[in-house]
Amino acid sequence: MSAVHLVAGASSGIGAAVAAGAAASGARVAVCGRRRAPLTAVADDCGATAYVADVTRRADVEKLIADVVADHGRLDGVVANAGIMRAGGLLDLTDEDWDATLRTNLTSVFLLARAALPHLARTGGAFVTVGSVAGLRAPSGMAAYAASKAGAAMLTTTIAAEFGPLGVRANTVCPGWTRTEMADEEMREFGTPLGLSADEAYEQVTALVPQRRPAEAREIADAVLWLLGPHSSYVNGATLTVDGGTTVVDPGAVPFDFALTPRT
Repeated sequence: MSAVHLVAGASSGIGAAVAAGAAASGARVAVCGRRRAPLTAVADDCGATAYVADVTRRADVEKLIADVVADHGRLDGVVANAGIMRAGGLLDLTDEDWDATLRTNLTSVFLLARAALPHLARTGGAFVTVGSVAGLRAPSGMAAYAASKAGAAMLTTTIAAEFGPLGVRANTVCPGWTRTEMADEEMREFGTPLGLSADEAYEQVTALVPQRRPAEAREIADAVLWLLGPHSSYVNGATLTVDGGTTVVDPGAVPFDFALTPRT
């Protein structure tokens, strides 16, 4: 029987790419999100089953997991991908923005895990959280986002430790800048005051990335799918950066790095 994977936050971007990749590999795919129209479009494109749910709400999550298992008979993988970004430093963030960010980026992971783990333990399944390099390094002006993604990665690591003995694997993928609907909006916010197009803003924010470009959503999805599948069977509790080398750069050495870049 083919595996059943649930992708939360699948209406666009990385979640939609994961759903498409999972379906192409032969899995039965369930997708969930809050926006019915784009979610239905993603489901129709890849043959997934769509479930409209707000994963920040306990009742929605419990019903979601129960419905997926009832409809498909099992649950082999969960991808916690729902996320928002509310910009602002510590003195600028409103209480509402802080609460919304933590609820969406961190609490949703907790709720999904708590509801899904008994089912994943029965199938020897996998739980994958989509984090961010912002949870590994301290970006300016993104205090809530960074804190939420760091918390999500550690929560996922505790899942690995607690449920590994039951056959469940839990890992986090931390993307760098990735071309998605949400990132496109951020590029417009960054670029407009400087007279930059979205493409020019992407060039600016990835200027120090060794690969000198943002990721495509499918590149992040490939890492998620690997962690869901059998070829990562002994990978548990890992935090995998998929960032073009962003986190290996030493800021103090950047001028020398540019001077020493190989010429071909």
